[in-house]
Amino acid sequence: MSTHTRRDFLATVGAAAIAGSLPSTTRAQQSQPLTPATAAMPFDLGIASYTFRAFSLDETIAMAARLNVGKLTLKDFHLPMQASEAEILAARTKITSAGRTLASLGVIYMKNEEEIKHAFHYAAMAGVKVIVGVPDPSLLDIAERYVKETDIALAIHNHGPTDKQYPSPESAYSRIAARDKRMGLCVDIGHAQRLGLDPAAEVERFFDRVLDIHIKDVTSSDAKGGPIEIGRGVIDIPRFLKTMVRLGYAKILHLEYEKDEKDPLPGAAESIGYIRGMLAAL
Repeated sequence: MSTHTRRDFLATVGAAAIAGSLPSTTRAQQSQPLTPATAAMPFDLGIASYTFRAFSLDETIAMAARLNVGKLTLKDFHLPMQASEAEILAARTKITSAGRTLASLGVIYMKNEEEIKHAFHYAAMAGVKVIVGVPDPSLLDIAERYVKETDIALAIHNHGPTDKQYPSPESAYSRIAARDKRMGLCVDIGHAQRLGLDPAAEVERFFDRVLDIHIKDVTSSDAKGGPIEIGRGVIDIPRFLKTMVRLGYAKILHLEYEKDEKDPLPGAAESIGYIRGMLAAL
């Protein structure tokens, strides 16, 4: 998006004003939402808890509420994989009591059969139907067996230029295209862009197996591309969102905001505001 187009858009939706007036995350427990809810969203908005990796689960839930996002995908530092069933139930109760939903878990790395077995047991105890994961490619037969036994979907996450196993959506798709339909993709559009790929085109190519999306923006279309607020980077976010609407995407768009680890709420709010404003303008 050009500077001029972005300036006009922000003036229209007010995202810049939202971001500019945010308090620091030390006030994350306040209940006043930072971004307005959209009356007719074409799909659910969520947030990947990696965004709040420097914060506790309680703080993560509070900040998700302030962002008005209803869905959460939790990393293990917010819901430990070794937690007991009682501890997992307590975490779910915290989330639902705050009006949020635990939608998925991950990213979970699986390097042997025992780790696959434990990941699916963990997801079953948490009551989720999707694992965002990175199983070793040699273990996909075993992963598929657990998908069938548990009815828990496995969405393989691409990690860009430094990932030797699943750098791109295609690298995962080519390995699961003939497998159970519950084996699919969590397309990380930032890492796709860092490979020089068009995220909208990638999602469209492999749409039949897209189970989840991690939305973000990056500073450049190469391995050096770093995280930045959505709308300020090189990804054509308006085109991406238009493509999702055209394709009838009906699952969850999870924001994964990796910038500003110690104070992520302002940038996350700007990013969510930008997404909501753009969708309202379509």
